Amino acid sequence: MACASNAYVDFSSDYYFREIVDIYRSSSTMEAATATIRHRLDQLHNVTLNIAVTGMAGAGKSTFVNAIRGIPHNDPQAAPTGVTETTMTPVKYDHPTMPNVKIWDLPGIGTTKHQAKTYVKHTKFERYDVFIIITSERFRENDVLLATAILKQKKLYYFVRSKIDNDVYAEQQINRYSEGQVLANIRWDCQKHLRDLGNPKVFLISSFYLEKYDFPQLIETLREDLPENKRLALIQSLPVYSTDILRMKCKQFRKMIWLTAFGAGAVAINPIPGLALACDFAIVLSFLGKVQKAFGLDDESLQRLAVRVNKPVRELKSAMKSRFKDGVNSDVLRQFLATPGITVAASVQCMMTFLVGVGTLVAGGVSVATMHYILNKGMAEIEEDAKAVLTVAQII
Repeated sequence: MACASNAYVDFSSDYYFREIVDIYRSSSTMEAATATIRHRLDQLHNVTLNIAVTGMAGAGKSTFVNAIRGIPHNDPQAAPTGVTETTMTPVKYDHPTMPNVKIWDLPGIGTTKHQAKTYVKHTKFERYDVFIIITSERFRENDVLLATAILKQKKLYYFVRSKIDNDVYAEQQINRYSEGQVLANIRWDCQKHLRDLGNPKVFLISSFYLEKYDFPQLIETLREDLPENKRLALIQSLPVYSTDILRMKCKQFRKMIWLTAFGAGAVAINPIPGLALACDFAIVLSFLGKVQKAFGLDDESLQRLAVRVNKPVRELKSAMKSRFKDGVNSDVLRQFLATPGITVAASVQCMMTFLVGVGTLVAGGVSVATMHYILNKGMAEIEEDAKAVLTVAQII
């Protein structure tokens, strides 16, 4: 029996699979290797990611903070917004479903209380992984000074021109320009004022329409630039605003499946009561639960989506048909694992590449292959639910 088609990956370039091979080669026993893999899984799922959003006062920083967390401005967890500076000190906003991801709303630079010369010290630059420098007009001297200070700290930074939807609408009404002309003009004007930094890329975005303009390119650039251990946190935390971001999430989680499969099934343990399958039930439950939340199918995320697209939440939920439609819990997972034939569904072929890398068949090889199959199958079902919800929500 062949593996599911989405189980295959390019093992020669797959980061986590190569890491598994290295762990097994350097460990004295299989138990030690599995313990290391489980520790690695825990690290990956709990790694902190601190994103700082900064720039001139009134540029739309707080609106952006809310948008990338998938939270409307009137939500109790939302960052306060307004036409005047509402952020006086750095304010941390935890992600609604991933507390290890923290978005920081920094005071606007250049105000009387936050001069550029003392800004770095007051905002504690060292704690942030990434800086998003936002303006709603043109970039100014203070933005260049800020970017220079970030460079000295050897941190990542990105320039974002916000409120693009307003500019496009205004220019089309006044000058009858096409959207492409408006965007090209704004991009040229922004880059003109950043030449001292070597013409860095500027991302044109609307915090109200993340699927439009340059926000997808910003996220792809962030994904490429972040260290591997931070990428999962970034992709997991993003709201599902398009089918493209759903595909990105699927791709990132598939890369985690081998690592999770070895963590759950490599060591021979007692079978789950009532089942013939021996595996670490908690690891499987945790993985599929994280997938469901990342795909925006938990109750909180569905409620926020319903508000955003102005549809009843029950209408969105009615599109979900998988066994996980009411949530990922112990009872549902037990029923899933008890499905006839599930424990023999994995082919020995699924393990062959690992054998080439490690050189010997680990004692839990069949369980690992089965776990790999189960995790792929479970994630595929949740993915289909997510696609169905996006279709009902009319999100493409």
